[in-house]
Amino acid sequence: MAMHSLVVGPSGTTPADVVAVARHGARVELSPAARTAMAAARAAVEDLAARPEPVYGVSTGFGALAVRHISPELRARLQRNIVRSHAAGMGPRVEREVVRALMFLRLKTLASGHTGVRPEVADTMAAVLNAGITPVVHEYGSLGCSGDLAPLSHCALTLMGEGEAEGPDGRIRPAAELLAEHGISPVVLREKEGLALLNGTDGMLGMLLMACADLAGLFTAADITAALTLEALLGTDRVLAPELHAIRPHPGQAVSAANMLRVLAGSGLTGHHQDDAPRVQDAYSVRCAPQVTGAGRDTLEHARRVAGYELAAAVDNPVVVPAAGGRPARVESNGNFHGAPLGYVLDFLAIAVADLASITERRTDRLLDKNRSHGLPPFLAGDAGVDSGLMIAQYTQAALVSELKRLAVPASVDSIPSSAMQEDHVSMGWSAARKLRTAVAGLTRVIAVELCAATRALELRDGLAAQGLRPGPAARAVLEAVRAAGVGGAGEDRYLAPDLAAAEEFVRAGSLVAATEAVTGPLG
Repeated sequence: MAMHSLVVGPSGTTPADVVAVARHGARVELSPAARTAMAAARAAVEDLAARPEPVYGVSTGFGALAVRHISPELRARLQRNIVRSHAAGMGPRVEREVVRALMFLRLKTLASGHTGVRPEVADTMAAVLNAGITPVVHEYGSLGCSGDLAPLSHCALTLMGEGEAEGPDGRIRPAAELLAEHGISPVVLREKEGLALLNGTDGMLGMLLMACADLAGLFTAADITAALTLEALLGTDRVLAPELHAIRPHPGQAVSAANMLRVLAGSGLTGHHQDDAPRVQDAYSVRCAPQVTGAGRDTLEHARRVAGYELAAAVDNPVVVPAAGGRPARVESNGNFHGAPLGYVLDFLAIAVADLASITERRTDRLLDKNRSHGLPPFLAGDAGVDSGLMIAQYTQAALVSELKRLAVPASVDSIPSSAMQEDHVSMGWSAARKLRTAVAGLTRVIAVELCAATRALELRDGLAAQGLRPGPAARAVLEAVRAAGVGGAGEDRYLAPDLAAAEEFVRAGSLVAATEAVTGPLG
């Protein structure tokens, strides 16, 4: 676990904070301001709990059962029971980083002073995170409305010392044992606290924030591999001129074109031909690369803006509205838990991912087709016919692209009623987030296959070196780095899966971007 500590206040949490906790084990602690805000909200809840009038979430049942007034002696049982009954997920476990993200985001909301939980409940959640204890959360159980109910319930169950969790050593054990080993006392929930632990969009938001972080690097990686392919195909970089992209001022397009131009700087291969048929224009998959990747960049910026709004929110139902303007603090029911804003952008990103993968695969296929590769051997094989080269690598890439197209079908257009028609419209945002995670992993692999093909094709252009025609400095740096990373080059056929896996990790870890930027400087 990392020793870096994040102080969680009533506001101010950043996307980088979420990634630091989810992926890098940053420790968390509550600020004094958060404790003050939480204490004030708790006092308001306890005041309302002492009154005879029913208050939703404080002294009533939940959902379709909200009509029942719950007597004081049953309220602790009510809060305990809602956690137990809602911890009803099924299917495989979700990833550790997803669970840590949703727990941290729920802690952030508790610290806002709008949920009415006691500070000690938030302290317990922070202690569980800091101990490296990860509740077992299942794939299925959230409809993305009333928040991510089942996933958050499994986390709340761990705070109560019930259910199962993964320890720092990776073993799944009873939560009670893990809490005891780390000196953490299970919480005994009081009025509203069970509901406050469950009613948030934290799973959707956490996955969105991590996808945004990943896609920022992948869009730059795609610019690099597109430039390498253009170079290997002896294409022209004139279409990347800034003045051409200024005529159509989409910001992302300009960034991608500039990135490609910098990768191609100093290349001796661009604008030359290996065959007798002159090319006035390159194919769309090469020429329009900045337009497609750039559109993805602009989609990402929209998604980041939406994620920023949600990160600044305190999502709960009911919510504590602090005293202001002479009015006392109050607890109000609301619909802020609906995941539509997140579901829409999660689906939008999946569409952008699928289209970027599609154009990437088309470039790869062009490199492998001797009729369109301008002098390269069939399938970039060492001895075509005896060797198959990268033929089946492109099959794998095509299978991934087909899967990404299926994953681009929106989840957020679906809705299925629940809770006896009380919750009669839901967002399916959790499902949108889950399929986007799969899509991001798929795009990484698709870009990795193009990297394998483009670097091999550049090596096969060595015959042009005698004419003074060599790849540019950035391409040469990538070639050296990717070979050092275990991705083999041209030659006799060999067991190819390890090469592809090494290329995938090279892209995923940011090594492709780093190797390029060592020559070009920071890319957009």
